[in-house]
Amino acid sequence: MTRRSPDSKRANSDEVDLKRVRTVPVTRRPNKVRAEEFAKPPGADRSFHAFIDSLPDILVARDFRQVVDAIVAAARTTRAVVVMLGGHIVKTGLAPLLGSLLQRGVITHVAMNGSAAIHDFEIARFGGTSEDVAAGLKDGTFGMADETGREMNEAFSEGSNRGIGMGAALQARLAASTLVHPELSVMLQAASSKVPVTVHAAIGAEIIHQHPAADGSAIGDTSHRDFRRLAHSLDALDNGGVVLNLGSAVIMPEVFLKALTIARNLNGGRPQNFVTCDLDMLRHYRPRMNVVQRPTLHSGKGYEITGHHELMVPLLVWAVLDRLDRHGE
Repeated sequence: MTRRSPDSKRANSDEVDLKRVRTVPVTRRPNKVRAEEFAKPPGADRSFHAFIDSLPDILVARDFRQVVDAIVAAARTTRAVVVMLGGHIVKTGLAPLLGSLLQRGVITHVAMNGSAAIHDFEIARFGGTSEDVAAGLKDGTFGMADETGREMNEAFSEGSNRGIGMGAALQARLAASTLVHPELSVMLQAASSKVPVTVHAAIGAEIIHQHPAADGSAIGDTSHRDFRRLAHSLDALDNGGVVLNLGSAVIMPEVFLKALTIARNLNGGRPQNFVTCDLDMLRHYRPRMNVVQRPTLHSGKGYEITGHHELMVPLLVWAVLDRLDRHGE
C-alpha cells in the first residue's frame, strides 16, 4: 500500500483548496471605520466642545452626537422636546441640569413616573430623599414618612376638586409650602418656565399609596388627566421633535406608547418623523420596543445610549447647551 508523504502538496479530497479562493482589492472593500473617525487626544483647546469634538465618530459616540443634534434642531425650530423621567434621575442630583434646559426653552414637556415626583417633592420640601429600603422593610416603616404621603395625597385631592392634573396639583402644593430647596425641584423649575409637568401614577407601586390619606379616586383622576395632557403635547413632535426617556424602564415607556397612539388616532397618523432616545444604565425590553423601535418604525430614528445617569445626563445637557451657545441661541 502506498502512503502519501506528510509534505504532499496535493489537497485531500475532504479539504478545500485555498489556492482557488477569490480575493478582492482592499480599495474596493467597504469599511465601517475610517481613519478620520478616530478619537483625538487632548490638544491646546481643553474646552468642553473640544472634548465633544474629540470623541470618535463611531458607534454610540456617533449616536450621542446625533441625539444632541436632534435636540438642538428641535429647540431652534420650536419642535417638542418631551423628557420622561424615572425616579433615579431625580435622586442622583440631576434636577439642576434639567432646569438649565427648561430655562433655555429646550424642554417643552416633562413627564415623570410617581417615583420621580416623590423624590422631587421631598428634595424641594425637606431637602432629602431616598430612604434605606431594607432597614425600613424589616420593621414595616419603609415608605411611611407621614408628611410626604399626607401632603402629596392632599394635593391630589385638591387637584381633583379643581379639575387639574397631578403635576399641576403638586406644583401648586409646593408653591404654597415652606421649602428647603425649591431651586432643586424639576416641577417648580418647569412651572417657572411655563412648561407642563405630568405625573403618571402606578397605583400600589409608590410609597404614598400606602398612606392613610391616599384616595384612589383622586390619584386616578389627576393622573388620568395628566395622561390626556401628555397625549396633547405629543402633537408638536411632528417633523423634528425629540422624546428622551431618562431612567424609566416600565411606566413611562408604556404610558408614552399609549399617549402616542391617541395622538396619531386624533391627528391623521401624526406625529411622525421625530427622534427618540432611551438613556439608561441597563437595556430593557419596554424602552427598546416602546420608545426606540415601535414609534419610529415608519419614520424618524430611535437611539439607545447605555450609561450611568449621573455621568451621561450631564454630558448630554452640557453638549446641548454648548451647541446652542456656540451658535448664538
